[in-house]
Amino acid sequence: MKDASRQETPPPVAGREPEPPQGGDIRARWAWVEASVWTPRMLKALERGLGGGKWFRLIDKVWSEKNLQSALKQVLSNGGSAGIDGRSVAAIKGQSEEEIAILQRQLRAESYKPKAVKRVWIPKQGSAEKRPLGVPTVRDRIVQTALRKVIEPIFERDFAPQSYGFRPGRGCKDALRRVDQLLKEGGVWVVDADIQGYFDTIPHGPLMQGVRRKIADGRVLRLIEGYLKAGVMESVKGWQPTENGTPQGAVISPLLANIYLDPLDWEMAAAGLEMVRYADDFVVLCHSEQQARQALEKIQEFAQANGLRLHPQKTRIVHAMEPGGFDFLGYHFERGRKWPRKKSMAKLKEAIRAKTRRTEGRHLKAICEDLNGVLRGWLEYFKHSKSHVFATIDAYTRGRLRSILRKRRRGQGRGRGRDHQRWSNAFFHAQGLFSLMAGYRATLQSS
Repeated sequence: MKDASRQETPPPVAGREPEPPQGGDIRARWAWVEASVWTPRMLKALERGLGGGKWFRLIDKVWSEKNLQSALKQVLSNGGSAGIDGRSVAAIKGQSEEEIAILQRQLRAESYKPKAVKRVWIPKQGSAEKRPLGVPTVRDRIVQTALRKVIEPIFERDFAPQSYGFRPGRGCKDALRRVDQLLKEGGVWVVDADIQGYFDTIPHGPLMQGVRRKIADGRVLRLIEGYLKAGVMESVKGWQPTENGTPQGAVISPLLANIYLDPLDWEMAAAGLEMVRYADDFVVLCHSEQQARQALEKIQEFAQANGLRLHPQKTRIVHAMEPGGFDFLGYHFERGRKWPRKKSMAKLKEAIRAKTRRTEGRHLKAICEDLNGVLRGWLEYFKHSKSHVFATIDAYTRGRLRSILRKRRRGQGRGRGRDHQRWSNAFFHAQGLFSLMAGYRATLQSS
């Protein structure tokens, strides 16, 4: 890093207002950063901006023992499968001190080399197709976490406010609240955009240019490039190179993806267009069809200039107050109301089915307790939906449980007819089953 005493405000990015000086407790403003890396002196430099706008000498922060220990602890708490080396989280945990020493030594000597990501294929929700899932090695996940702890604040400082995905202190609910607000303010002409295979198609060259705008430490840059070029390993096809895209399942991928789309965020803001983005999923809410067409044209121009492609079937302009509406972050918005989109409903029913097979041998109260965690979590996210959604899922859940009880009485097929009197709604309430409808009513009363 350059001498902090020679700092000055970097030149403003087009469409971006210079940040005003901030007072108060700097540590409180950056409470989410890794304290062992980002000292108050570094945070002051971050807020004021460095001369030239670039950060030097960061690799020593990546390999610092405290940072690696913090990263290892986080990776262990997240769990996950083993990568191509076959080493599990449990194996690493049993040799944590040795692992830290090895990684620190390799990073210092620049002998650490990222391994290929293990690719497995899992069913795609609501489709006969499968989607790829990437599993980096545990050791790579530790180093990536340590790397992210160092470089994320540098980029987070200047990310646009309309970006909500994979950012500290922000999430889906914030993005949904913003969409609600813009709809109420008359932004009913909506550009519903989809970048086809975004994470797999980001061009490496332009992506690294975006990283180099703020980071000048060559060893950090080579480390990031190593992850981008590590390739993937499949059991049938073997090793395959990765010419484009961010590494699947990698800790660093969401940050890199946000870095690449940040210029689009600021370009839209400079044009006075209200975009709400969560990673590669975004909508633009406009006050007229003409404005929406202008917004779509700008998005298309950006995509073409940056090696991306909009999905021809999934990118469209809709009027939110007319039949059809649009989907965003699990919700369907239409005519001033919202409810879970079809895939969200299907995913919930799939989770309920997995816990309520007719051959399920557990006690009914144990099944209900297992279901409650899923149902409560689902309500917490979708509690702003139309009320009939909750009644529908409640009926579906009880129907699944009646089928289990019917089979235990040597009955055939689904619970029906007299089963509804034999095992009434009150019966399931007594067994401890959580009711979405009751939870929804309680939410309305408390609000």
